[in-house]
Amino acid sequence: MRVIDATNLVLGRLATSVAKQALLGEEIAVVNCEKAVITGTKSRIIATYKPRRDRGYALKGPFFPRMPDRIVRRTIRGMLPYKQYRGRKAYKNVMCYVGIPKELKDEKLETIEGASSEKLTCKVMKIEDLSRLLGAKI
Repeated sequence: MRVIDATNLVLGRLATSVAKQALLGEEIAVVNCEKAVITGTKSRIIATYKPRRDRGYALKGPFFPRMPDRIVRRTIRGMLPYKQYRGRKAYKNVMCYVGIPKELKDEKLETIEGASSEKLTCKVMKIEDLSRLLGAKI
């Protein structure tokens, strides 16, 4: 099992990398999902995610998550062919967590080099902040 630390990683780049690894049959755990970032201005990010959350009917859907770990997992699902057998199988191999759970404390944390937001000059927003704006109680 690979354990990836999502701290200061760009969400889309993280999701593509995890999706590719999951399609190859690896089990992946993404920890510290609340510390991943989305690039763009705060107003643009909210304008993108708020209508997704508000869309649909409470009993029928479509449903869009509020919690940071669920937002990351949903983004990874978007990179997978989840309506096909191999996509569903790969999606089951991906788990996302807020913080680091007890069973993964002793595991070696990996990072994705190309997904780091350290050298970016654009504005970023943490998923934790987005979750609070969508109504999550973290």
